[in-house]
Amino acid sequence: MKVSYYNEYSYNLKRNMEFKVYGDRGKPCIAFPSQNDRFYFYEDQGIIGSIERYINDGKIQIFCIDTYDYESWSATWKNSYDRIRSQEDYYNYVIEEIVPRIREINGSEDKIMTFGTSLGAYQAVNFFLRRPDIFDYVLALSGIYHTGYFINDIHNELTFLNSPIDSLKFMPYDHPYLDLYRKSEIIISVGGGAWEDSCINETRMLEAEMKRLNIDAWFEYLNEDYYHDWPSWRILVPHFMYYLIDKK
Repeated sequence: MKVSYYNEYSYNLKRNMEFKVYGDRGKPCIAFPSQNDRFYFYEDQGIIGSIERYINDGKIQIFCIDTYDYESWSATWKNSYDRIRSQEDYYNYVIEEIVPRIREINGSEDKIMTFGTSLGAYQAVNFFLRRPDIFDYVLALSGIYHTGYFINDIHNELTFLNSPIDSLKFMPYDHPYLDLYRKSEIIISVGGGAWEDSCINETRMLEAEMKRLNIDAWFEYLNEDYYHDWPSWRILVPHFMYYLIDKK
């Protein structure tokens, strides 16, 4: 498997940001790490290894990028305005800097898949909903999908834009993005075991809004054997990747 490492300055974040690329061709996929994790965690935790055959077969090319959580969702020492502004800076970093690099490295203008676990699942869904002109596949495991979970003392344009449940709740039925959502492949899953209670509730709210808007998405609610941690995700990622990448 070809693995490439990059360390590049971000003008949006005013710092160097690192990422790794696994594979040399195939469906481009941004892998958003879990909360506060790094770009190498999916490799260290065996997720990359669990889908290595799809990477080697040229069916998918994974771009594992870094988080910015310590400046946004995890930065409880900052006021809420600065925290949501930092999330928006991260959004701009991905759209304006990572997406062009993906197209350059992948060598195509194909739409991009988003993937993530835990807070990475939130990012995967959030980026897809905000830019379905860029992203068309989503795999989100054990996520939270409302900004109020982290920031509940302010409500402004940025908290709305970065809140998937709210964005769908107030979306008009004639919004042009709806057609793009309906043409996309969406899998959202949550376990029934430890540390998943909040994720279950948020996943159900997200499902209700997608159903209301006639967005065809696969929502999978698993039993208590699947919990909010790496052993469960190592099983689920290759399972769902089969339906998204291999079976098609």
